[in-house]
Amino acid sequence: MHIHILGICGTFMGGLAALARESGHTVTGCDAGVYPPMSEQLRALGIDVVSGYGSEQMALRPDVFVIGNVVSRARLAEGAPKFPLMEAILDAGAPYISGPQWLAEHVLHSRHVLAVAGTHGKTTTTSMLAWILEYAGLEPGFLIGGVPLNFGISARLGGQADGQQQPFFVIEADEYDTAFFDKRSKFVHYHPRTLVLNNLEFDHADIFDNLAAIERQFQHLLRTVPASGQVIVNAREPALARVLEAGVWSEVTRFGTEDSQWRASGDASDFEVLRSGHAAGRVHWTLTGTHNQLNALAAIAAAAHVGVPPSQACAALGSFQNVRRRMEVRGCAGGITVYDDFAHHPTAIRTTVDGLRHQLDAGGRSAERILAIFEPRSNTMRLGTMKERLPWALENAAQAFCYAAHLDWDAAAALAPLGARAAVAYSVDELLQRVLAAARSGDHLLCMSNGGFEHVHERLLEALAAQQQ
Repeated sequence: MHIHILGICGTFMGGLAALARESGHTVTGCDAGVYPPMSEQLRALGIDVVSGYGSEQMALRPDVFVIGNVVSRARLAEGAPKFPLMEAILDAGAPYISGPQWLAEHVLHSRHVLAVAGTHGKTTTTSMLAWILEYAGLEPGFLIGGVPLNFGISARLGGQADGQQQPFFVIEADEYDTAFFDKRSKFVHYHPRTLVLNNLEFDHADIFDNLAAIERQFQHLLRTVPASGQVIVNAREPALARVLEAGVWSEVTRFGTEDSQWRASGDASDFEVLRSGHAAGRVHWTLTGTHNQLNALAAIAAAAHVGVPPSQACAALGSFQNVRRRMEVRGCAGGITVYDDFAHHPTAIRTTVDGLRHQLDAGGRSAERILAIFEPRSNTMRLGTMKERLPWALENAAQAFCYAAHLDWDAAAALAPLGARAAVAYSVDELLQRVLAAARSGDHLLCMSNGGFEHVHERLLEALAAQQQ
């Protein structure tokens, strides 16, 4: 089968492309924005990517077009369609399908799916779970919205035994909508038998009116889990408690509180895992932050549901290497460290800043400063829905620099509570000038965006290195 993927460079669609290629299908695709890590993965797989959404791609004559949720029926100011290829597909009556539905029909239908859902931590927790199963010799398939460093790829089918596909498939279960013609959340297509609900708060303001609308999608997800399955829930989250109250038909296991079946004791970088009050294993690793401790509990509990002993899961996490663009050190120059992180929601920004602050303080480096450099690029942040929470999110940064190009709201006004600690730039060149003027040896430049951020990390490192010459 030849599939042509519209929006192939998104993390989900790029992973789907890798799975389709591994399955023996011919895969091509198109996109408007091409940046790492997905661009590198597609190039390594030898998948041809066309720039843009021109109707001339109809000449490829694939068996089916797989449509990413970036595609819409929108029109440009002059009235021309934003996605001419989609209009041509519809005019021709050519076969098309959403990415999640294609995945469900061609990859997930015969597998034991372990899905990780929640507003934050999905990528990291899914990566932890996949690594635990790999460490236990189960050779899982997976599709993750990032690149786990333990694997170096975001998706694979998994191993085989006696000519049969290994049963387990681990997937990051996103609540974002499926496609312009299917407004259900992606995760309702996955039909998990093991489901992690990590946390839940308002996000995706472009498609959800309020938190209750997102909770309703999570309720739909619960209806797809069989009675023989298990739902693993963060007991600290009131929104998840409301989701469960609306109906659950599977076994429920909770983590994160003193009365939960799964809880942790000790510092987030070295802690004991307790199961029903009894010691079940110990995690000693390089990650920090309570959020990662909770992610670990969720992954350990999910792995236990498919037979992995908690002690073995804890040992696996000791060698977990995290995910690209999750507090990834991009380089050092002039005594200044530059990081790349995917954080974009205010809660994620605060968690990332606080995690680095805790790490520095615990290492006796309290005098070292964090300079937060962020791009409000997600649809939610571009709409300004949560702009009032940015000062709170950046509270523990010594200085904050906002790249405010393409925003329809006043970033300077939103950041005014931070006073002189905040600066706003409307071009990357201006942003670089402001950061370079403020940075000094010993600083940590924490760059946060859910996009390519116009290669600001490399440009900072080049400029810092040039200053030393």
